[in-house]
Amino acid sequence: MTICRTPAWSAAACCLLLGGAALAAGITVHDARNRDVAIGDPARIVSIGGAITEILYALGFEDRLAGVDSTSLYPAAALRDKPNVGYMRQLSAEGVLGLNPSLVLAAQGSGPKETMDVLEAAKVPLVLVPEIFSEAGLVEKIKLVGHAMGADKRAECLTAAVTDDLAQLRELRARVTRPVRVMFVISLLNGRAMAAGRNTAANEIIALAGGANAIDGYEGYKFINDEAIVAAKPDVVLSIQRGNESVDAEAVYLHPAFALTPAAANKAFISMDGLYLLGFGPRTAAAARDLSVKLYPALAPQAEKFKPAVLAADCRR
Repeated sequence: MTICRTPAWSAAACCLLLGGAALAAGITVHDARNRDVAIGDPARIVSIGGAITEILYALGFEDRLAGVDSTSLYPAAALRDKPNVGYMRQLSAEGVLGLNPSLVLAAQGSGPKETMDVLEAAKVPLVLVPEIFSEAGLVEKIKLVGHAMGADKRAECLTAAVTDDLAQLRELRARVTRPVRVMFVISLLNGRAMAAGRNTAANEIIALAGGANAIDGYEGYKFINDEAIVAAKPDVVLSIQRGNESVDAEAVYLHPAFALTPAAANKAFISMDGLYLLGFGPRTAAAARDLSVKLYPALAPQAEKFKPAVLAADCRR
């Protein structure tokens, strides 16, 4: 297997050299269920998970997409041009199977369980793509999707660009001398904050950006009480843009517990696009770079030298 390892400035050229991917049927993928899934014909794909859809577009397979889920927000053409099977955690088996797919690629955690059981029992190959929030997990996700499509060389091209970007990000992160404490708040309902702990996409993106998660006492997303908010002493509150459900900066600053934190005192609130920030797709290093500059404005001159290789790479052939 040819591995493309190049400096960031030449990643795009390397990807061109790897262009002629041989698309093959009759392949086997080992998925998140620890099962081997045989794929006979990846001609009509239903993609469930925004990162999976983004990878498929980056690899040049948009013409094979029979449908996508509602988290497939990038590129914009995905939801504009493709049938929408609904939110990845509220799927209906009829909505997916009604598109007559020859392959379903679904992010681990898609559901509900009853729907996934029906899809698994159907004759359509179902591949659950692992959600491992780490640099290695991101690279393996791209490789798995590429292999499922019989396009290992295209995936090598994309992972080379992503690896270059992660290397650039490490150089930027090395300039951080005092990590700021960041609390990721996904919702603030009736005065109750749901915050991200360990083993979450939010925890990892904060670390990639050079920050420290202010919440480290539990895993996953949980509601926390006012005492825990004050004790966490976040320097910054981070959230995602969710339309009418977005966490509002003023609501954070006026919250009786957050009002006692450095974040409120310094009016330090950041909100970013959800898929970009938490999707762990090809643009993750770029998202971490953007977050890093928001956390550490002094890094802006160095960050300007960070030109994401993944945005220039041509891994579609």
